[in-house]
Amino acid sequence: MSEHTGAAETVPREILNVDNLHVSYGAVRALEGVSLTVGEGELVSICGVNGAGKSTTLKAIAGILKPQEGNITLAGTPIAGKTPEAVHKLGVALVPEGREIFPTLTVAENMRLGAFGKYKAAQFAADQEDMFQLFPILKERYHQAGGLLSGGEQQMLAIARGLVSHPTLLMLDEPSLGLSPNMVDSIFNLIENLKHRGITILLVEQNAERALALADRAYLLSTGTVQFAGNPRDMAREDLQRVYLGGGVVA
Repeated sequence: MSEHTGAAETVPREILNVDNLHVSYGAVRALEGVSLTVGEGELVSICGVNGAGKSTTLKAIAGILKPQEGNITLAGTPIAGKTPEAVHKLGVALVPEGREIFPTLTVAENMRLGAFGKYKAAQFAADQEDMFQLFPILKERYHQAGGLLSGGEQQMLAIARGLVSHPTLLMLDEPSLGLSPNMVDSIFNLIENLKHRGITILLVEQNAERALALADRAYLLSTGTVQFAGNPRDMAREDLQRVYLGGGVVA
């Protein structure tokens, strides 16, 4: 793994620690010793080509996949191997690739599902109003089925569904995938807004340049291993080209 160091900075309180994570799909090893951290209020980006292990990392953190080896802690609490429901209640919200909203449920019902396990009527009402400030279109579509929304509107709904759980860690998996250029701009503006709100974010995104421009720190994955960890401004363009275009390992 490349060693890159920047100027000394105040280290935020650690929210997520992933240590030596190994995950397999049957006989195929998807992650081999991945380690990463996310500090409170940070936006940390994971970059890499398809198949590098980015989504697998998020799914293991969320409890969807169980690691063969390694430890995962959330604000000091071990969560590796816990069920997705348990991990969600502890404060991890995953906005999955492809959005995965419930198409036959209304916008209101989709949002309420995001608060499962933490639902309180008064708090949820306040949260909805907050989401309507962030996503005015959701107020207009409130009683419509999620499946009738455009791709960009569904992405907004998926993010709102994650936010109403008041996550300690918000994980976004390919939030700009399949969206129009204008909607991509809107989504990245939204992510920047969430960062300014102090929300702790772990972002997986194919649009490396846009993701790195927002990130406090970055990890570059290739074939299930970390090839770079550090300040995104220290990530050499040659490193990105090697991994994205050449499929190789960073020297």
